[in-house]
Amino acid sequence: MTESSTTPQRPELPAAWQPSEVEAELYQGWVDRGYFTADVTSDKPPFTIVLPPPNVTGSLHMGHALNHSVMDALTRRRRMQGYEVLWLPGMDHAGIATQNAVERDLANNGLSRNDLGREKFVARVWEWKEEYGGKILDQMRRLGDGIDWSRERFTMDEGLSRAVQTIFKKMFDDGLIYRAERIINWCPRCQTALSDIEVEHSDDDGELVSIRYGDGAASIVVATTRAETMLGDTAVAVHPDDERYAHLIGTEVEVPLTGRRVPIVADTHVDPKFGTGAVKVTPAHDPNDFEIGRRHDLPNLAVMDGRGVITVNGPFLGLDRFEARPAIVAALRDQGRIVAEKRPYVHSVGHCERCGTVVEPRLSLQWWVKVEGIAKAAGDAVRDGRTTVHPAELGKRYFDWVDNLHDWCISRQLWWGHRIPVWYGPAGEVVCVGPDEQPPSGDGWRQDEDVLDTWFSSGLWPFSTLGWPDKTADLAKFYPTSVLSTGYDILFFWVTRMMMFGLYAMDEVQPFDHVYLHGLIRDANGKKMSKSRGNGIDPLAWIDSYGADATRFTLLRGANPGSDLAVAEEWAAGARNFTTKLWNATRFALSNGATVDRPLPAREALTDADRWILDLLDGLVADVDGQFEAFQFAKLSEALYHFTWDEFCDWYLELAKVQIAEGGERAEATQSVLGHVLDVVLRLLHPLTPFITETLWKTLTGGESLVVSEWPKATGAERDLVAAERIEGLKKLVTEIRRFRSDQGLRPTQKVAGKVRGACCVDLLDQVPSVKALTRLTEPGDDFAVSASIEVGLPKGAVTVELDTSGTIDVVAERKRMTKDLAVAEKDRAQCEGKLNNPSFTDKAPADVVAKIQARLAAANADIERLNARIAALPEAK
Repeated sequence: MTESSTTPQRPELPAAWQPSEVEAELYQGWVDRGYFTADVTSDKPPFTIVLPPPNVTGSLHMGHALNHSVMDALTRRRRMQGYEVLWLPGMDHAGIATQNAVERDLANNGLSRNDLGREKFVARVWEWKEEYGGKILDQMRRLGDGIDWSRERFTMDEGLSRAVQTIFKKMFDDGLIYRAERIINWCPRCQTALSDIEVEHSDDDGELVSIRYGDGAASIVVATTRAETMLGDTAVAVHPDDERYAHLIGTEVEVPLTGRRVPIVADTHVDPKFGTGAVKVTPAHDPNDFEIGRRHDLPNLAVMDGRGVITVNGPFLGLDRFEARPAIVAALRDQGRIVAEKRPYVHSVGHCERCGTVVEPRLSLQWWVKVEGIAKAAGDAVRDGRTTVHPAELGKRYFDWVDNLHDWCISRQLWWGHRIPVWYGPAGEVVCVGPDEQPPSGDGWRQDEDVLDTWFSSGLWPFSTLGWPDKTADLAKFYPTSVLSTGYDILFFWVTRMMMFGLYAMDEVQPFDHVYLHGLIRDANGKKMSKSRGNGIDPLAWIDSYGADATRFTLLRGANPGSDLAVAEEWAAGARNFTTKLWNATRFALSNGATVDRPLPAREALTDADRWILDLLDGLVADVDGQFEAFQFAKLSEALYHFTWDEFCDWYLELAKVQIAEGGERAEATQSVLGHVLDVVLRLLHPLTPFITETLWKTLTGGESLVVSEWPKATGAERDLVAAERIEGLKKLVTEIRRFRSDQGLRPTQKVAGKVRGACCVDLLDQVPSVKALTRLTEPGDDFAVSASIEVGLPKGAVTVELDTSGTIDVVAERKRMTKDLAVAEKDRAQCEGKLNNPSFTDKAPADVVAKIQARLAAANADIERLNARIAALPEAK
C-alpha cells in the first residue's frame, strides 16, 4: 500500500473566508457537543461569569457587542486553561419597558391595561414575552457567545421570584426595608416612580425667573426655573454666612399669589453665588428642598397630582404644570413681582428613559431600603481586596458612591414585576409574607399594589441564578463569581446593589472577585450614539458585512479599561482585512508543508529565522497572558495583530518559503516551526476571533476543537539575541533594498541582477540567500555592470548592494515621471515658503496651522532632494 493511500489528507481551505457560510453551523456544533455546559461535579477550578441580563425587550446594540466580546474572550481562555467555566445567561423582565411595550400593543387595538384589569394584563405580558421577548438571545449566538444555555434564567421565573420574596422578607424583618414618604423621580405619563438610571438628563431651553417675595426692606428675591412649584413653598433659604441676608434670618416673608407667610431659614446647602443667593424651598417637589425641610421641620405642601396637574384651589386649579408655569409668571408680572427673566435659560432636565416625559420630583409614599450598613459592607469588600475594580482609578468613583449612598426607593407603580409581598389588614395590620408562608386572608385584607424596582431582582442576580436561597451544588461550586464585566455607567446603579445584596445574603462573601468596567461606545467623532443623532451602528449589520470575528476584534482592539471607545465602519473593514490576512497566511503555510505532526527540532538545528520567530512567539504568549489578567484587551489585541501581520505574515512566512525551497532537513524543521507558530497564534486569537480560528486550526491540526484545546504556555526560555540581531539586520537590509528598487522605478516582482557586499563583516552572510530572494535579486552574469548601488548602515558596519538595472527600466519614461513629480514638489515648496515668509500669516494663524505648513515645507524639500538625486543617477537613454 502506498504512503499516499494511508496518510489522511487535510481538507483544503476555500480560496476566501466567507463567515456567513459557516458561523451558524460552527456555533451550533459547539452547543450540541456541550462545550459550553458547565459540569458542577468537575474537580476543575471554577470560573464564573453571570451575564448582565439584557432587557427582555432588548436587541443587540454596540454596547452589548463590546461587553459580550469581553466576556466571551475571558471565558474561552479560562476554558482552554483547564477551568470549569460557567457563563450563565438570562434576561431581565424590565418592568417599565416591558409594560410600556405591551400597553402600546394594546393601544393599537383601542385598549388600555385598565380595560383588562391587573390579572389579565399580566397574563397578556407573559404572552408577549413568550412571543416577542428575548430575541437578543438569538442575536448573542451570532456574535459567538459561549454561553451555558442549559442554565438560562429570567428575573421572574419561579426560582428567582422565590429569591426575591426571601430577601425582601429577611430585610423587612431586619428593619432594612421600610415604608415612608420621600421625594422620588416621578413620570406623569407612566404613572410610576423611576430609579435614577431610568432618568435621562439633557440640556434643555427653559427660563430663569427672579421673583420678589415680600415688600420693602423685608423683601427677598429668589430665582427659579419652576415657577409653578412656588404654590407649595414653605420657606426661603439663604446661606448662614451670607451677610446680605443675615438680618432676615428668622423672619417671615409672604409667598406671592398665596397670601401664605413662610420663614427665612439659614442652610449650608444654599450656594450664595447662584442667582441672588436666596432660594425658594418646596419640600414636596424638590429632593434638595425636601432635605432642607427635614432639617428645619418644614411642612410638605403638595400642589400637583401624579399627572402633573395643579391641585391647589385658586385660579390655577386643574392646569397642567406646563400650562401653570406661564400663567403664574404672567400673574406675578401683573403684580410687579418679576425682577428679571432670562430666556432661553439652558439647564439640565430629567426625562423618563422610556417615554421622554419630563420627570417631576414628587413627595410620595414608597418602599425603601435602608442602605447605611450594607453600603458600608460593599465599600469594605473593595477596600480589603476581596473584590478588585479594574481600572483601579474607578475605585474612587465606587467609594464616592457607596460612602454617600442614600436610601433606595424600591417600589414602582406598575403591574408587571415582583409584587411587594406585604398585606394590609382591616385594622391597620402590616404583614410581610415569605415564600413558604401563607398570606393572610379574610375580609379587609389586601396586598400592596406596587411592584419592586427591576434593580431589586437584578441585584440578586449573581447568587439567585445559582439557586439561592437553597444550598444548591451550583451555588457551592460557582459562587462567588469570578468577574463582572459591565459598562462604567451602571457602576453606581447595579454593581453597588449586587455588592450590597450579595454580602448581606451570602454571609459577607462578595458576589465577584473582579469588576471590569469598560467604556461607552461612541461614533468616529467621539459623539455618544443615540437614535436622535442617527449615529448608531447596528452590530448585526457589521456581522452581516464583515463577520462576527471582525466585529469582535474591532471592539476588543479599542477596549481600554474605563475608557470610551470610538468606532467606525472602516475599522470593521480593517479588522476583516486582518482575518483575510490570517486566512491567506494559513493557506500559504499549508501549501508550503506546515505541519504539527512532528515535534520541534532541537534549537541548534534551527535557522536564525526559526529561532527568532519562536522567541517572539514565546514573548507574545507571556504578554497576552499578562494583558488578559489585567483586562487590557486593547493591548493584547494590538500585540496579537502586530505579531501576526508584521512579524509572522510579512517576514517569517517569506523567510520560511526560502528555507523550505532548499529542501532536506532544514526544510522539514522550518515546516515544523511554521506549523507550531501558526498553531499557537490560532490558539491565542481564538478567544477574540473564535470562528475563523476554529476553521483554520482544525484544518491545520485535525484536532477536535479549539474550544476545548489547551491554552499555550510561555516557556520563559532565554532569547537568542544573536539570531534576533541578525534577523533585524536582514529586515533593515531588505527594507532599504526594496525602497531603493522602488526609487529606481523597478516593479516589486521585477528581477534584477545584484551583488551584496560586506555581509560577512556584519554577520549576515548566512542571510544573503534570503535577502536576495526577498528583494528579487538574481545572480550576476558575466556581463554584470553596476548601474546603481546602495549602502545600508547596520550596527556592526555597512553593507553595499550593487544593481545592474540596464535594460530593466524605461529611462525616458522614468525621467519624465520623476521630472513631473519634482515640479509638483517645487510648487508645494514655493507655496509653503510664500506663507511662512508672510508676517500677516505667521502672526495671525494658530500655532498648529503654522506647524503644519512648516512640516509641509520640510517634506517638500526632502522630496526635491530625493528626486534630484534619482534623476541624476539615471543612466543616459540609449
